[in-house]
Amino acid sequence: MIDVTLDHVSKRFGSVTGVEDVHIQIRPGEFFTFLGPSGCGKTTTLRMIAGFYYPSAGLIRFGSQDVTTLPPNKRNTSMVFQNYALFPHLTVFENIAFGLQVRKKPKAEIIEKVERAQEQVHLQGLGSRRIDQLSGGQQQRVALARALVIEPRILLLDEPLSNLDAKLREETRLEIKRLQLELGITTIYVTHDQAEAMAMSDRIMVMQEGVVQQIGSPEEIYNRPVNRFVASFIGETNLWDGIVESVDREEVAVRFAGDVVLRGLRKNCSPGCGLTAGAAVTASIRPESVRLIGSEGQPDHNVLAGKVALSEFTGVSVNYVTEVGSRQLKAMFVNEGRRVRQRGEEIHFYIPKEGVYFVG
Repeated sequence: MIDVTLDHVSKRFGSVTGVEDVHIQIRPGEFFTFLGPSGCGKTTTLRMIAGFYYPSAGLIRFGSQDVTTLPPNKRNTSMVFQNYALFPHLTVFENIAFGLQVRKKPKAEIIEKVERAQEQVHLQGLGSRRIDQLSGGQQQRVALARALVIEPRILLLDEPLSNLDAKLREETRLEIKRLQLELGITTIYVTHDQAEAMAMSDRIMVMQEGVVQQIGSPEEIYNRPVNRFVASFIGETNLWDGIVESVDREEVAVRFAGDVVLRGLRKNCSPGCGLTAGAAVTASIRPESVRLIGSEGQPDHNVLAGKVALSEFTGVSVNYVTEVGSRQLKAMFVNEGRRVRQRGEEIHFYIPKEGVYFVG
């Protein structure tokens, strides 16, 4: 079953294209995230689903129902905005109850549903508080409760955590995911925060300049990016440009400036990546794929030496920026109590073949 379909949807604002030919199908109960940099079209796409914008081309369906030109109040969706859009002159209870009152629900039903919504977001006992008496995290919970209390078919969230500090953002992220799983509600989430998207989503749609770059699970997006943009936007990576030197049935050898040759697996490449001798190719190497050479002996491939340009001890890991010839290589090692190398020290490491991914 499909809950939400965008059938080749585009949106233009005069001569400016905001979104170009988006085609997605979102399953019931799925947590689906639109991810990309500012101005990529993710909020515009969300607003078309909500009914605040109508598409310039294409169709939007909820199940089998065509909602392309339905107004927002006919779509049975709820939206949590970036700035929460709460009513400052109303209490917590009145803010949450607003949607039910507009729908002219009986008073007893309103009280019951608002109290249940307050419990779901842990706001019990705060119903009589004014909005300006709440912390930022509590205000975000009011906005979420107001969206959920009307029991929408689809929950829409537009960067709802961006105004919170780091610790509160993480706590609220877990709370939103808990509620979504508990209620089984189809949720569409907009963010520019890759870690947020990776942690919360069943699937992610990565956008750039109004165009969908890739749709997939967090694992697929991270481990098998379809192009250079996705590889660089999702998490940390090292991008090295080189020329394919040789290709056999299983492996590829790529030569980089300074006569550095790295070998990788032929299967680890993005669609359309030209792995033929003499072709230009980019190697994406995640920092956590780099290995220190230890007492167990030196590998026979992808061995590199560099100098530490920057070291960072985080407790959980030790992160290095190293200089390998004319290039930089970021490396991340799990903290195992080893001495942290300092700026200027030499460091030897290798990259397993599995840790080299090729993008066109």
